[in-house]
Amino acid sequence: MESYNREEVFTSSLAYFRGDELAANVWINKYALKDSDGNIYELNPDHMHRRIANELARVDAKYANPMGVEEIYDLIKDFEYIIPQGGPMSGIGNTMQTVSLSNCFVVGNEADSYGGITQTDQEQIQLMKRRGGVGHDLSHIRPKGSPVKNSALTSTGVVPFMERYSNSTREVAQDGRRGALMLSLSMKHPDAIDFIDAKTEQGKITGANVSIKIDDDFMQAVKAGTEYLQQFPVNAEVPKLTKHIDATEVFNKIVYNAWKSAEPGILFWDTIIKESVPDCYADIGYKTVSTNPCGEIPLCPYDSCRLLAINLYSYVRNPFTDKAEFDYVLFEEHARHAQRFMDNIIDLEIEKIDSIISKIKTDPEEEVFKRTEIELWQKIKKKTEDGRRTGIGVTAEGDMLAGLGLTYGTPEATKFSENIHKELAIGVYKASCYLAKERGAFNVYDYEREVNNPFIQRLIAACPEIDDLLKEYGRRNIALLTIAPTGTTSLMTQTTSGIEPVFKPVYMRRRKINPNDKDTNGVFIDDVGDHWEEYPVFHAKFLKWAKVKGYNLDKIKIMSSAELNEVVKESPYDKASSDDVDWVEKVKMQGAIQKWVDHSISVTVNLPNDVKEEIVGKVYMTAWESGCKGVTVYRDGSRSGVLVSKEDKKEQKLTERMRERVAPKRTKFLEADIIRFNNQKEKWIGFIGINEGRPYELFTGKLDAFPIPSWVEEGKIKKVKDNGNGSRYDFIYVDKDGYEQEVRGLDRIFNKEYWNIAKTFSGLLRHGMPIVNVYELLCTLKFDGDGFASWHAGLKRMIKKYIDDGTEAKGEKCPECKSTEMHYTDGCLSCKACGWSKCS
Repeated sequence: MESYNREEVFTSSLAYFRGDELAANVWINKYALKDSDGNIYELNPDHMHRRIANELARVDAKYANPMGVEEIYDLIKDFEYIIPQGGPMSGIGNTMQTVSLSNCFVVGNEADSYGGITQTDQEQIQLMKRRGGVGHDLSHIRPKGSPVKNSALTSTGVVPFMERYSNSTREVAQDGRRGALMLSLSMKHPDAIDFIDAKTEQGKITGANVSIKIDDDFMQAVKAGTEYLQQFPVNAEVPKLTKHIDATEVFNKIVYNAWKSAEPGILFWDTIIKESVPDCYADIGYKTVSTNPCGEIPLCPYDSCRLLAINLYSYVRNPFTDKAEFDYVLFEEHARHAQRFMDNIIDLEIEKIDSIISKIKTDPEEEVFKRTEIELWQKIKKKTEDGRRTGIGVTAEGDMLAGLGLTYGTPEATKFSENIHKELAIGVYKASCYLAKERGAFNVYDYEREVNNPFIQRLIAACPEIDDLLKEYGRRNIALLTIAPTGTTSLMTQTTSGIEPVFKPVYMRRRKINPNDKDTNGVFIDDVGDHWEEYPVFHAKFLKWAKVKGYNLDKIKIMSSAELNEVVKESPYDKASSDDVDWVEKVKMQGAIQKWVDHSISVTVNLPNDVKEEIVGKVYMTAWESGCKGVTVYRDGSRSGVLVSKEDKKEQKLTERMRERVAPKRTKFLEADIIRFNNQKEKWIGFIGINEGRPYELFTGKLDAFPIPSWVEEGKIKKVKDNGNGSRYDFIYVDKDGYEQEVRGLDRIFNKEYWNIAKTFSGLLRHGMPIVNVYELLCTLKFDGDGFASWHAGLKRMIKKYIDDGTEAKGEKCPECKSTEMHYTDGCLSCKACGWSKCS
């Protein structure tokens, strides 16, 4: 099989994407066929589309009326019409890696025990190493303070297990990106307030998205200003524990946290369950318990979903003219083909699962270590075979509306979008019925179970033929539709993402330049003497509009900002960008489209930085009343704000301390984090003392000098105690019988030379030096002597764990694309422009 070097692939892909470097790099990094050594076997996306077409045709040939390779290829080539997303795009026909095609999974069990909790943890890890995103629910875990029949006597509640699952996610590498995790909890659970607050502390639960499952009773209590009843178990008719809370007070807490940090997300759980078609089969294993990491696929345990998007812009004929119209006939035809392709992908996924199980069985490990993973994939295979769930969505909704002369966020545009999604739902459900005629219905299909489902009733009312088809043939797939994020997909289609509006039709970016280089135009010099230039970035379909309207694109690209603003005002993208769209109309649009999507919708309500908290509350209430299944709010700048510090007041205090050169006062006891590493052939351990939510001091030394049990890392209480103004440090942990144990005199146990260096860096942390600068300083140091190099690496690991995602790496240049848009993700230096990661 012929391989290509990266320069060849980049040159060919750049030509394919008509000079779009970002699209070319994204495709190379995420979807081009590679082996484990990084060799690339596809020259450009056309090779990938041939690979996918061949596999889809191979499966289709097993059934009646098969489609040919060229017929399939014509529908998926050039990202024009039908686009397998994520796992299917990279995994179909990929014999280099043993991975799943599924984009997302939900796992879990109802066991309120360490056995059940650790099983979920292992299942999560096993799925993430195969590239899947994972979600699971914590509502079955007993609340904090509940009695337990072990040495601890009382439960620690859900938050420590949130940290456990989050840390597991951060440990699993996925080809240069980290795993994705969703943790959910019912508002009925007595630990719901702790869950809502869990991510407000800096450095906590950074490996998971969190969403609170809100029922109608809670929202009604908020509207009425009354109390709400929590209980455990959350679904018990006779609960063991009950607790009344002020619904408005808790709602305002959610609003504040979302306003501050964009989390938690909200899932309107009663709406999800009431509308869910798979929950018609809840009693036989299809009870929805959580969602995938982005919230668009509610799932039962051990079910999974694969994603595919239809490019809506491609069905606009004569875009940006007064003759523009939507080609409904072609759209309906392609909807049928898309559902057929998705059903074929299920067969391909079953093949993949078989290969995963086969590989596990032949791995040179003891059977006891392989049992959980094998059983996990067997459960997933069973759900895949029995339900054959699919996830068809769209991209380019914003461009479709603009091409038709409609302004995103207006009632007219929302009405048109709702009709498009209704037609899509009718098309794919009819296609699934005809597939059932040819291939058989999904294994547990039962017409009588579904007939009263609200979603099915809406479909039948819109298209009575569907009722006849369901009665006669059944349906091939248990659930069919979703609206997933299409971030990288939209980069390659060069369109707006999902059902979102355009980010901006034109925006300015800055890049650092060498003033001595030719062909650069320095715009300004910053306060440290660096030279910068600004350059415009144009949305591809905005340029298409400009060309249709007779603008000279070469002149457009050199216009000033003021001139460009005047051009934008003439376009259908004016007042229709993510910053401009009215939040009320955005939420109403989501609710209108949700009526025709049997899963859910991943969409974000973007709000300006200066928006008041109460507006977030109104977004939530409107979303619930509009029939949305979930909602996420992002206030401009809020994510970076919360990553800097826990609260604005603490940020202000930190600034004052740095100015005064006074370290924050150390409490007698500090929470501690633990890291183990090898120093040459010796095993070492490090402690990080945490004060006010940030690293305060470091300790490192040989493990044999500090006999700490391995299980201490796993959720046990860990503290460092100061016995005399920094002159002596002890370590405290809880043993297996529930008693606190002390290891005294860390400063006396550990090697003095290493101790002194760690103490120096502790001083930098205490006096407020940003963690990223401490890490970068440490990276520049050179140590002589045996053992220092590996100890140095271990110390860097300790510190970089606390670098917040999104932290800018000033002065760094990407070795791949030479961009200066460098930042940290999971403590790893990454490039925003091309996706390069130092850890990949």
